[in-house]
Amino acid sequence: MTDSKYFTTTKKGEIFELKAELNSDKKEKKKEAVKKVIASMTVGKDVSALFPDVVNCMQTDNLELKKLVYLYLMNYAKSQPDMAIMAVNTFVKDCEDPNPLIRALAVRTMGCIRVDKITEYLCEPLRKCLKDEDPYVRKTAAVCVAKLHDINAQLVEDQGFLDTLKDLISDSNPMVVANAVAALSEIAESHPSSNLLDLNPQSINKLLTALNECTEWGQIFILDCLANYTPKDDREAQSICERVTPRLSHANSAVVLSAVKVLMKFMEMLSKDLDYYGTLLKKLAPPLVTLLSAEPELQYVALRNINLIVQKRPEILKHEMKVFFVKYNDPIYVKLEKLDIMIRLASQANIAQVLAELKEYATEVDVDFVRKAVRAIGRCAIKVEQSAERCVSTLLDLIQTKVNYVVQEAIVVIKDIFRKYPNKYESVIATLCENLDSLDEPEARAAMIWIVGEYAERIDNADELLESFLEGFHDESTQVQLQLLTAIVKLFLKKPTETQELVQQVLSLATQDSDNPDLRDRGYIYWRLLSTDPVAAKEVVLAEKPLISEETDLIEPTLLDELICYIGTLASVYHKPPNAFVEGGRGVVHKSLPPRTASSESTESPETAPAGAPPGEQLDVIPTQGDLLGDLLNLDLGPPVSGPPLATSSVQMGAVDLLGSGLDSLLVELGGGGSGALIGASNFVSPPAAAVPANLGAPMGSGLSDLFDLTSGVGTLSGSYVAPKAVWLPAMKAKGLEISGTFTRQVGSISMDLQLTNKALQVMTDFAIQFNRNSFGLAPAAPLQVHAPLSPNQTVEISLPLNTVGSVMKMEPLNNLQVAVKNNIDVFYFSTLYPLHILFVEDGKMDRQMFLATWKDIPNENEAQFQIRDCPLNAEAVSSRLQSSNIFTIAKRNVEGQDMLYQSLKLTNGIWVLAELRIQPGNPSFMLSLKCRAPEVSQHVSQAYETILKN
Repeated sequence: MTDSKYFTTTKKGEIFELKAELNSDKKEKKKEAVKKVIASMTVGKDVSALFPDVVNCMQTDNLELKKLVYLYLMNYAKSQPDMAIMAVNTFVKDCEDPNPLIRALAVRTMGCIRVDKITEYLCEPLRKCLKDEDPYVRKTAAVCVAKLHDINAQLVEDQGFLDTLKDLISDSNPMVVANAVAALSEIAESHPSSNLLDLNPQSINKLLTALNECTEWGQIFILDCLANYTPKDDREAQSICERVTPRLSHANSAVVLSAVKVLMKFMEMLSKDLDYYGTLLKKLAPPLVTLLSAEPELQYVALRNINLIVQKRPEILKHEMKVFFVKYNDPIYVKLEKLDIMIRLASQANIAQVLAELKEYATEVDVDFVRKAVRAIGRCAIKVEQSAERCVSTLLDLIQTKVNYVVQEAIVVIKDIFRKYPNKYESVIATLCENLDSLDEPEARAAMIWIVGEYAERIDNADELLESFLEGFHDESTQVQLQLLTAIVKLFLKKPTETQELVQQVLSLATQDSDNPDLRDRGYIYWRLLSTDPVAAKEVVLAEKPLISEETDLIEPTLLDELICYIGTLASVYHKPPNAFVEGGRGVVHKSLPPRTASSESTESPETAPAGAPPGEQLDVIPTQGDLLGDLLNLDLGPPVSGPPLATSSVQMGAVDLLGSGLDSLLVELGGGGSGALIGASNFVSPPAAAVPANLGAPMGSGLSDLFDLTSGVGTLSGSYVAPKAVWLPAMKAKGLEISGTFTRQVGSISMDLQLTNKALQVMTDFAIQFNRNSFGLAPAAPLQVHAPLSPNQTVEISLPLNTVGSVMKMEPLNNLQVAVKNNIDVFYFSTLYPLHILFVEDGKMDRQMFLATWKDIPNENEAQFQIRDCPLNAEAVSSRLQSSNIFTIAKRNVEGQDMLYQSLKLTNGIWVLAELRIQPGNPSFMLSLKCRAPEVSQHVSQAYETILKN
């Protein structure tokens, strides 16, 4: 009879009977009783009252009975810790039993009894078992150390078990090595700072030797451990790859994926010119293809991992398109994933095959799948230019089927095709307009409205079409409302006479009748733009649109690199790093691929250094141009992504800056673009400001004095004057990040002294900084180094060295500096004015003869005069104070009781400025005459004089 009989009893007074049977003298009866107890425990009955009786049964040589008692013990030790101590003696005895199975069983059970009181008694038996002559006992003891560490980490460290574990990595038995690696990895994961797995070429060699001989799960532990190692050079990386490659033919898919992870990681270090690199690419394809012949759930996991691999190295599977064709009986989740990979692998060579497949899929019965297939056809058109024509005709055929959801998806993708290939396929607009009435999904309606607005001049009844949408404006989704507002403004700018009423109607609906802030804000921008300057409005709204890129849904490169390190884990299925879905106290370590060797650049996009950055300096901090943040930070790469060009516009002087800082020329009209003014590429709207008088050519003393607080601040004893820190970016505008700063020049080097304060509730990391082009080519000389994450309410001071070898563009005002700062939350922009004296160089003292000749040589119209008031210093004090800021006195004369100082200074770009300073003893007002071949500098030099002398 089977053991099922133990689960069928329903007697009353059972506990009492079991107690009697457990204390029986007959071994068979005892065993039967323990089985009944375990059965009751399994179905949820409380049999903890029998604890002492069951523990008494431990003293037996019968292995089966011992296992049962240990099982009971693991379950109830936590609720009966005092009684569990009774079992300690037996454990100690069993750990010295001649039978290795019993020794291992005792160690395993000890690790599972999570009771603090018992833990210290178990250290001695565990120490013996870790050095046991039988490998089965040693491998069990290795795992026990990890369990014990989870209960009491301090105890494990004090007892020296971690060192013993490290020694087991050199064990002769491969299974012991695998378990030791697994235990150390587990402990290291919960203590990321501890360097437990201190891997070196010797230990790696031992792991690779054990790899061939241990069980499949042991192989996975070792491969995962290898993936955390960074080889010292490409030769070592190649030798590891060669020894890991045989694992690709393993029957267990987890072993295959772990091997793929190691190879993908180490391939980063191999040069693409190596023959071995090509061989490795060929070897990686077959095992990945084989994974797709498993059951659907495994296929899905394999496909999610392949999706990452294809984004990183599409060349691995470029000839394997057919295995991703959808089978009729695939579950929907597998179909959608295969479709995604097909698009990623689509190229000119296989596009005909792919399109034929996709057209077939678009007639399937599964709605979700059909939608994705239609969208895929559009993505093919955008990715492979030669196929665009065929894709568009395929989409038109699908629109003719008049199947509602097919038509709607087709319209959404045709909008993207128009963006990619302007003025090429607009002939299909008429067909699209016929289907206007059938559109009921927000995305499709928004796409159609965009098409009508963008090509209004080609559609005779564009105003009627848009008016039909306007009737139910408040019932539409936000996406449609925003698109409709923009489309009608475009239509008005193209056909102003016929659509005045329409535009007024939509602006009124958007601003007065709507409670959506996004819609209201956009409405107000358009309203003010159209009312103040229609020419500027045209430049903004009808600006040339940038072409869309082929792969809009690629994973961001740094995240992709991190996910490659997690192939074969849950992170690779979710396509999210572990810290996005794992909660709890375990510190999740951010992994990244090893640095590439010089000749093994990534295939997708050449990594170009941001313009203006020192070559090879900031690549690891500022993202590449290929990703979104990179585009935002690379402010000086071509025209801005959206909004008008940075050139000046025809906005009248004194008009309010309606575009925030969309137009650089307007910065001056807002009082010098003080702290917080944004950089051209942003769409920020500043609130309406009072009109500014038109005579803004006057010196902007107030703007500077506000920024650098001329009334306070203490001059330094050595080096040039340093203004006190001012808030450049308030926390309100930067999601909790507050940036204050000032500029200094000490012994020939310029630096930006920053103070970053985190006023948000989350930790800030991954800081980077970039400057826009500016008048003197100021640029960071090194990445922004914030060594530790910035916790909430923490402040950190950083000195960022600057140089003047960046890209140059004349700014208005001349000393305006536009800055972008990125962190893990967002990219933030601000602009500030730097004091010109930080650019005065140390070799600015001109020879007397040279001074006289240059003064005569510079035309008189280049001379500018300024008055410096409230400065009660004598000539000596003035001269020494100015000299500390690199303004050198060449000669001094006394004329009619006035001290005349003749001075020279030189800017970093080589421009000389000559000065004559008249000081009347007893009169706190000085007269300053400046001569320079670039007269626009003079005003800022006089500001510098005033700043230095008054502080």
